[in-house]
Amino acid sequence: MCTPEIEKLGATPAHIQWTVVRGDTATLKIEFFEDDESTYFDTDDWSYVATAYDPNGDVLDDLPLTVEDGYVVIDVPGSITENWGTLYRSVVAELPFDLQVTISDAGEDTVWTPVIGTICVLGNISPRGSL
Repeated sequence: MCTPEIEKLGATPAHIQWTVVRGDTATLKIEFFEDDESTYFDTDDWSYVATAYDPNGDVLDDLPLTVEDGYVVIDVPGSITENWGTLYRSVVAELPFDLQVTISDAGEDTVWTPVIGTICVLGNISPRGSL
């Protein structure tokens, strides 16, 4: 009898649960290290796109990025997070997000998604809040 074999190819993205409070600024730093785990990887030829998806409103939000050599910072202002979730409870939304990298090498582009995850949005309780 033949037994099927499953081959796993490619790098598995890091899966992150990022917790933010609706209406607050949210920051996430993603670093890329050499094998020694202390030297930043050379990312000069990399470009980045980070996106969050709200399946309830069918909305894609491009997340603002600051790029440095070896790392990227996703810094989402409160003007964006205040629109995440409309419910009146402690967790108001769960949004899938990812960080996509395009690496240019000798005129050829490689697309890689090193990070995927979920943004867990907590309801705010300030006067302008909803909890």
